[in-house]
Amino acid sequence: MSHTVSRRTLLAGAAAFPLATVFTRPVRAAEFEYKLATGQDPTHPVNIRAQEALNRIREASNGRLDIKLFPANQLGSDTDLLSQVRNGSVEFFNLSTSILSTFVPAAALPNTGFAFKDYGDVWKAMDGGLGTYIREQIAKTPIQTVSKVWDNGFRQITSSTREIKAPEDLKGFKIRVPPSPMLTSLFKAFEAGAAPLNFNELYSALQTKIFEGQENPLAIIATTRLYEVQKTCSLTGHVWDGYWILGNKKAVQRLPEDLRALVTRELDRSGDDERADIVKLNDSLVKDLGSKGITFIDVDRQKFRDALGRTTFYKDWKSKYGDAAWEHLEAVSGKLA
Repeated sequence: MSHTVSRRTLLAGAAAFPLATVFTRPVRAAEFEYKLATGQDPTHPVNIRAQEALNRIREASNGRLDIKLFPANQLGSDTDLLSQVRNGSVEFFNLSTSILSTFVPAAALPNTGFAFKDYGDVWKAMDGGLGTYIREQIAKTPIQTVSKVWDNGFRQITSSTREIKAPEDLKGFKIRVPPSPMLTSLFKAFEAGAAPLNFNELYSALQTKIFEGQENPLAIIATTRLYEVQKTCSLTGHVWDGYWILGNKKAVQRLPEDLRALVTRELDRSGDDERADIVKLNDSLVKDLGSKGITFIDVDRQKFRDALGRTTFYKDWKSKYGDAAWEHLEAVSGKLA
């Protein structure tokens, strides 16, 4: 039998393929291919809502701008990524206000201990004068904000040893804090054994009992399974923390004006969605984490604020930031120092 394939057979075979596969218009190559890095687990609302925004940006720009999401510190630790966004090797980065403060000190103003009693206070400050002031300080560096601030949540204290019920329970308590001067000084004011550590090393440090406890919003405690190595969670709400989506200034300015406006519009929209997600999550997570073995402890937050007021904490930070910056904070928080 001949194995020679006739021209007729070849043509017949080609005809079996749908015309679409032969004549499909090539996918338009992106004019701009950028990266957005985050430190959060892929299941965290930050990444779910960011991906939705990036999909909308790609669609609305007809593929001109393609931003790829890299969650869970895939491209480096938070402090590594801050360097990368500064030098432009990563174009966009989602970073908590607490860690951004190592580069832009004013970013930690909303992390002032017990400054905000609820979300009403938070958004009044961050979508108002305080947020504007912080944006201006960030803009003095090689990076800038590209959307409204997103929500990380109110931070709560977890422990594998003692139960934290009152300010005096923090004395000598070995607690991990982010590499943030504000949070380190807050716990040192309570005489806790506070030390900074990058988040990607936290789980093993708790597992091996290098630290007794840590503090983070409930969504972080849940999505990174810290409940496996902690027993109790004290609802101190000692600090509110947000996420700024930051852009390398040169990379942002390279985008035509219409694409810059598109990025901000869609990230703002996803920011609103993410804020709502965190509020809903906080309600459900108390139940969910309780079922995973975490015991919740309600505390009198005013007692903690009063105890902090008896230290030099507020006075020290006011002198570091200056009167103008502090006024933006106290416009919402009331008198602190």
